[in-house]
Amino acid sequence: MVWKQGDRLTRPLVRKHGSLVPVSWNEALDQTTQYFRKVIKEKGPGAFGMFSCSKATNELNFVAQKFARTVIGTNNIDSCNRT
Repeated sequence: MVWKQGDRLTRPLVRKHGSLVPVSWNEALDQTTQYFRKVIKEKGPGAFGMFSCSKATNELNFVAQKFARTVIGTNNIDSCNRT
């Protein structure tokens, strides 16, 4: 599968050997987890930031900030509510 701009994504894509290839959700989430752990180990949790949107629900914004603070360990959280 070759992804072209404007195509709708129906499966997660992961870069392998310079190309985006479709993978299962489990593989995509596993790879994301590995990258998060690698960055936290090498650069610390301050390397991450979370930006949320006022158009999202309060519950979704709460979960996003909770993830950033408790899972990642960062307080780098901002929102478009301030602008």
